[in-house]
Amino acid sequence: MIIDVARQIALKNYRGSFSFEYDCPEELVLLPSARIQGKVQVEGEYEIYADDSVGILLRLGYLLCGQCSYCLEPAKKQVEYECEVLFLPEDDGENYSYNGFKLDLTTAVNDAVLFSQPQVLLCRDDCKGIDYNKE
Repeated sequence: MIIDVARQIALKNYRGSFSFEYDCPEELVLLPSARIQGKVQVEGEYEIYADDSVGILLRLGYLLCGQCSYCLEPAKKQVEYECEVLFLPEDDGENYSYNGFKLDLTTAVNDAVLFSQPQVLLCRDDCKGIDYNKE
């Protein structure tokens, strides 16, 4: 998950794309009894600006599995998420930073996983919850 910014500048490659699979740490899954099945698919594009800041368009996709938040039946949801982030060669307290040479996407990807998760995981869109009249 490293972009060698200095090398790309030397090669005059100011724009590019990337794609990789990521083993997401379990502790990033916020819903109880849920997990990410398989790897997170990460792809995106970068652009290196004249001031050495780097704009990133980041796209994630993963399968979230667990119990339905309403009825506790098994549930799955394919999550797709897209965001834009900015890396600066110095820390400004608001954006991501990098050392001016190599940019590590790990923190941005972890944050995107956190932001992309649904607040509830449902077995189906019209789930009404536990049916206490069911025998």
